[in-house]
Order: sequence, then C-alpha cells, then structure tokens
Amino acid sequence: MNSPDLRSDQAEPTDSAAPDISRASTVSRKPLRLLLLALMALSFISFLSLGTWQIRRLQWKLDLIERVEQRVHASPSPAPDCRQTVNAQSDEYRHVIVAGKFLPHKNTLVQASTQFGRGFWVLSPLKTDNGCIVLINRGYIPEKMALQYQHEQHTQQTQQQHDDITPPSQVVGLLRISEPGGSLLQRNQVSANKWFSRDVTAIANSLSLSDTAPYFIDADASSLLTSDLQKQDSSSPVGGLTVVQFHNNHLVYAVVWYSLALMTAAAWLYIVRQGRRS
Repeated sequence: MNSPDLRSDQAEPTDSAAPDISRASTVSRKPLRLLLLALMALSFISFLSLGTWQIRRLQWKLDLIERVEQRVHASPSPAPDCRQTVNAQSDEYRHVIVAGKFLPHKNTLVQASTQFGRGFWVLSPLKTDNGCIVLINRGYIPEKMALQYQHEQHTQQTQQQHDDITPPSQVVGLLRISEPGGSLLQRNQVSANKWFSRDVTAIANSLSLSDTAPYFIDADASSLLTSDLQKQDSSSPVGGLTVVQFHNNHLVYAVVWYSLALMTAAAWLYIVRQGRRS
C-alpha cells in the first residue's frame, strides 16, 4: 500500500514575506531619518548664523582698528576730567596730554611682561591743577631694578618730607581703561601690595587717593616729564611700550562655520536621495 504523498498538502514556500519585512524595516527607519534630517537642518541654520555673526564681528573689528589707529596717531588732546565718564569704545588709546605735579612717595609697581622681558610698570599719581588725580604709567623697569628703584624712591621721600613739593610736569601718552581684578592667571593682592593689573580704583584706594580719574595714561617714550621723579638714567622707567594690537581671526572662523554649513547641506541632500531610492 502506497503511503500518502504529504508533500502535495504542504504549502509551497514563497518570497512574499521578504517584501513585508523590508517594507516594515523601511517604515521603522523613517522616523529616525526624519529626526536626523531635522537635526541636520537645525545644525545648518546654526552654522550659517555663526558664520554670518563672524562676518559682522570682522567688520566691527576692522572699524575698531581703524578708529584706534586714528586716535594713536592724532595730535594729543587734553585728557578727560576725572569726573567725566570714559569707555573703551570711544576713549581707549586716545592720544592725550595732561599737566600737574606728581605726588611723592605714592608709586605702585605692577608686574609686566614686555619686549625687554619681565619686570614692572611704574604707576605714579599726578595731581592736576583742578585737583584731579590721574595715574601715570611712566614705563617699564626690569625685575632686578625694582629694589633699587624702591630704595631711590624712599630716599626721595625723605628729602621731600620737608617741603613736599615737586616741580610741575607734563605728560603725553595714550589713555587706557582700568584693568580691574588682576591678570588672567593671578588676582591682585592688595594687602600684600602685589599688583598684576593696573586696577585704577584698587590702587587709588590703597594709596588713599580721592578724585581719581577712572583711567590711566601710558606715557610716550618722548613724553617730557620735568619732575625729578623721572631722571634720564639707567633706573628710569622706559615709556612708549604700549602694544596696540588686536586679534582678528573672525574671517577664519567665518570660513570654518560656512564650511560646516556646506558639508551639513551636502549630507542632508545625500540622506534625502537615499531615502527616495529605498
């Protein structure tokens, strides 16, 4: 007796399940693709905005450099009164002139790094005819001269305690805005008399000065200080070392941001085309 052929009752294998699986996989990936495209579109807009912002900053920086160059090379004008408001945008690096008398035994040494090496700026208060006090950065002295300079200043203090009179002086230089707090790495130590920035307010308070101008002046190298505090010898501060230089990398940054925007747009188009093909 022949056994029944069961193969005839079995369903023939078909490939109908494969398209269903592929279709389901495509459907499941669609939300992820849409999310990725949305994030890429947001990134493109962000990169484009950052590039445009850097272009605007570039124009602002070029205008600033032009204004500063004009101020630095302009003929000196009278320094603002101590009661006037000054700001970096309209006043910093103005070429100014001020006259008055240096106050004896009230000098401050502020740490400095110049083309001559490490050392100190010598800040001296100048009292003008109208009673205002202006801090004058008379220039740079090397570290090895600091103790000698302080000793010489102490000798001058002793000699001037009898009459407390200094001859009139005239200073020509660049107006600078106060540098509060300290340097990037170190804070001013007022109690220890260690200064890392030219903080006008803090220095004036430490010297018990009132009616102090909210700025200081970097004396020119050719500025004639007729006071005996400024003698042309080896220990005299070296003026005219102001570095007028601005970092201007905005064009490079703009190119980077625009390049990222372009690459993001190209990737977005590639993903859209791949989605249409699938």
